[in-house]
Amino acid sequence: MKHSTHTEPAMQACIEVCSHCHQVCLKTAMNHCLKTGGKHVEAEHFRLMISCAEICQTSANFQLINSPFHRHVCEVCAEVCEACALSCEKLGGMDECVKSCRDCAESCRKMASARH
Repeated sequence: MKHSTHTEPAMQACIEVCSHCHQVCLKTAMNHCLKTGGKHVEAEHFRLMISCAEICQTSANFQLINSPFHRHVCEVCAEVCEACALSCEKLGGMDECVKSCRDCAESCRKMASARH
């Protein structure tokens, strides 16, 4: 029988939010941004979107394997997600990405500050 802990539902929720944000950022960067061009493909913004997708995937993975470092990764993930949300909001037309990044940042901040 599986032993349940208080943090499992919160961690599972964070894993799902991180996975969703990874998908949204990657999909938006590779489809919307590449099609739109201009400021959407400038190095700083585009690199941030790919970085966000990568850190979200890594954050989800660290939680899935219950790495003792997952809180540190979640903390960095929250910072990157917030920066990505601001960049996407500034350019406009990427509301789904903005929302996904903000949701992920919030969830990761909670996970980073959670105690055993």
